[in-house]
Amino acid sequence: MGADDSDGGDRPNCGRPQPWTSEGRGVVTSTPETDTPRRPARASGVRKWWNEHIVASFDTFGRQLGMFVEVFRTLVTDIAKRQFPFGEFVRQCAFMTSTSVFPTLLVAIPIGVIVSIQVSNIAGQIGANAFAGAATGLGVIRQGAPLVTALIMAGAIGSAIAADLGSRTIRDEIDAMKVMGVNPVQRLISPRLLATMVVSFLLCGFVCFVGFITGYVFNVYMQGGTPGSYTSTFASFAGPADLWFALIKAVIFGAIVAIVACDRGLNTKGGPAGVADSVNAAVVNSVILLFTVNVAMTQVFALVIPAKVV
Repeated sequence: MGADDSDGGDRPNCGRPQPWTSEGRGVVTSTPETDTPRRPARASGVRKWWNEHIVASFDTFGRQLGMFVEVFRTLVTDIAKRQFPFGEFVRQCAFMTSTSVFPTLLVAIPIGVIVSIQVSNIAGQIGANAFAGAATGLGVIRQGAPLVTALIMAGAIGSAIAADLGSRTIRDEIDAMKVMGVNPVQRLISPRLLATMVVSFLLCGFVCFVGFITGYVFNVYMQGGTPGSYTSTFASFAGPADLWFALIKAVIFGAIVAIVACDRGLNTKGGPAGVADSVNAAVVNSVILLFTVNVAMTQVFALVIPAKVV
């Protein structure tokens, strides 16, 4: 008994089997606790990434689609019942116009110049300088004007909407409006949606005009083209259907920018840093959706109304 007690006192937990190495040192080489398999941890990491990125993206898209349906229904109902807040609509139109007109002008002029330079260089190599106007019409009206409008709206207007609604959300103004019986969709979102669509429509027409004038001036006065060939080929390849399609795309792009920005603003969390994250997410998501929708609509338009010389 004495010997057993002294041994047990010298070595604690002597009743448990102690793993020993070949050198006789008490270094644990493998125990049931340390031999946990790594495959479940890796699988859980993949599942977490899937839920945080893929599933969350589809949830966000579904939420934004539901918001668009609700806002559009509210917009139509309020206009029919004469309950639409036209004062807020006018203020939003004035703000969006003053914010986006000058940047749009600064972007539209280089677009027309770049198209003219590239097309004239290629046309000069094949002896078709007279078709510079046609290329400007196809490039600026079909693609340049709607995309320039969409990018300006996403960068200038979408970020402003997300910042405004995000600040209201973190200050609990949206919850206060709901408590007082005021519908935020009716009071805040529907005027911004209609204002964004109207301003996008006007800006797209403005970009088409500026792009045509810029291409004309650059081709005639800088590249030695003739005014008659420029205007005739422009009218031959770019018809009214192209202009209407560009305007329709601009309206759809404006609606996408407004819905994405409003959704991100109303779902802001985390204080001022959350507002910055919402603004960043609104711009990035808007640009991705805009280019995706543009590709789909361009393909549909090319199938329905193929390009032809009038």
